[in-house]
Amino acid sequence: MRAPVKAVLFDLDGTLIDSAPDLAGAGNDMRAARGLPLLPLDHFRPMVGAGARGMVGRALQVAPGQPDFEALRAEFLERYEARMTRETRVFESMTPVLEALQARRLPWGIVTNKVARYAEPIVRSLGLPAAALVCGDTTPHAKPHPAPLLEAARQLALAPGDCVYVGDDLRDVQAGRAAGMATVAAAWGYLGDGESIDDWGADHVIQWPAELLKLLPTA
Repeated sequence: MRAPVKAVLFDLDGTLIDSAPDLAGAGNDMRAARGLPLLPLDHFRPMVGAGARGMVGRALQVAPGQPDFEALRAEFLERYEARMTRETRVFESMTPVLEALQARRLPWGIVTNKVARYAEPIVRSLGLPAAALVCGDTTPHAKPHPAPLLEAARQLALAPGDCVYVGDDLRDVQAGRAAGMATVAAAWGYLGDGESIDDWGADHVIQWPAELLKLLPTA
């Protein structure tokens, strides 16, 4: 990144926080209610970024469009809301990065497709002092549309080009590029089961959060 960066924006699940244990837990709660054996976390983890759709698919092999999907999705969300702060944590290696950004007086925010009903309580419970929070229902469009990222820049009173967006999903990179921001793909995240992270078209791919600090020229 050649230009000074005035703010860093993060995706939430899989980038800033590890919410997989609670999301997978809700999926396993559905299995347990049906007398099915529990599945390991690694079975769910790659699809965490797909939210309820991914978890219902992994838990019960039911996809959108199938007769029972909407009812199962509603059940999953109810079970997830009941436990969503039980095991979710900030990634341990992300904590010193957030502290370093604060030491540099570089504001940071969160842009997530998780709707406010879930995102806001999680952010509060983790004590995350984000300077901006844009949820999946804050704007009329969710990522990969650029609207959520443009809203975050507006909240920070910055031009989009002054911001960098860090995420662990192809949609994050697509949204960041469409918003005119530099993009960083987080290889420690959930990543999904689609094309390789190296093919997403991000400006940078980093393996660990600490690498982000080396990419940030400041004014």
